[in-house]
Amino acid sequence: MADDPYKTLGVKKEASAEQIRSAYRKLAKKYHPELNPGNKEAEEKFKTISGAYDLLSDADKRARYDRGEIDATGAEKAAGPSWRQYAETGAGERYAYSTGGMGGADFEDLFANIFNQRPRGPAKGPDHHYSLEVSFLDAVGGATRRITLPDGGTLDVKIPPGTEEGDILRLRGKGEPGFNGGPAGDALIEIHVAPHPFYRRIGRNIHMEVPITLKEAVLGGKIIIPTPSGEVAMTVRPGSETGTEMRLRGRGVPAHGRHAAGDLHVKLKVVIGPVDDRLKDFLASWDQPGFNPREGLR
Repeated sequence: MADDPYKTLGVKKEASAEQIRSAYRKLAKKYHPELNPGNKEAEEKFKTISGAYDLLSDADKRARYDRGEIDATGAEKAAGPSWRQYAETGAGERYAYSTGGMGGADFEDLFANIFNQRPRGPAKGPDHHYSLEVSFLDAVGGATRRITLPDGGTLDVKIPPGTEEGDILRLRGKGEPGFNGGPAGDALIEIHVAPHPFYRRIGRNIHMEVPITLKEAVLGGKIIIPTPSGEVAMTVRPGSETGTEMRLRGRGVPAHGRHAAGDLHVKLKVVIGPVDDRLKDFLASWDQPGFNPREGLR
């Protein structure tokens, strides 16, 4: 008999969907077969955790489990005899049984009558749960990545453009086989996005800091900067300072489905770089009368 799924995930019965999901993610990262190669105990633990999450993450299955209609594996529970059935049975018949023979009931029929069992119809197979880490650029622009299954098989996963941290991709029919002719379960892949060294995503927009030289800041001009979709030329206005923000429309997360393309927000950072004697001599003789950059600090 499978363990109580709440105990398996270490959550209370009244836990929210987010608490259940968080508990599963923590345990899945610890026991995932790819992180524990050759560890059969971890593999079995991961299967148990995934089964518990499959049940509790489905609102309908969770409600049926809480009502006692299905067990921890998702299988239908046989209904026990009602009090009325017991009470209306003759005193000498309440605990009688028959193994067949003259006038006796068939053994299987007897148990069917006692427990009101009905043949179970087609049922969907259990889902499989996986965790996949993708690069920032793959999540933004979309990609296809392959994961290795616990049995050594592989599964190609299509990452849609604009995929975010924690998104769950569903591959229908890639889970366990169904029961009694029912459909196979699905493969549920939870996506984790690796951080990028200089891009940062907020919604559909991407933010980055771009260093520029003192000359570029003072005189302005065109500079080449990287974007998720390739390099572009950007014009720096003369007199730009550190913290100046610029926006490149449509250069953020690309359009996909009902989502419009986001923008790329660029914040400039003036970098002095190597200082030679000419720059020192120029600055020593240069003055800006009446200008005090710390005026607002008073």
